[in-house]
Amino acid sequence: MKQLPAHYYDVLEELQAIDFVIVDLTLYLDTHPEDYEAISQYNMYVKTRKQIKKKFEKEFGPLTHYGYSYSNYPWDWKDAPWPWQV
Repeated sequence: MKQLPAHYYDVLEELQAIDFVIVDLTLYLDTHPEDYEAISQYNMYVKTRKQIKKKFEKEFGPLTHYGYSYSNYPWDWKDAPWPWQV
């Protein structure tokens, strides 16, 4: 298996933490759709996640497939490890 730098795990953990916050805010907003502050927080975390995801994928390859992530050349989806393998 390919050796990965510690930075890989740090960025992946950061993405997972942001995903948790986004899911939590989504559930909250399902019952509080008028909460402007929560919507602002949700949008801020979504924007932050996009930036971190872009940075991660540029350095380590795609996180998802079927059009949700860009690919480097040559096609790099096949290159392990995939996020669920670490």
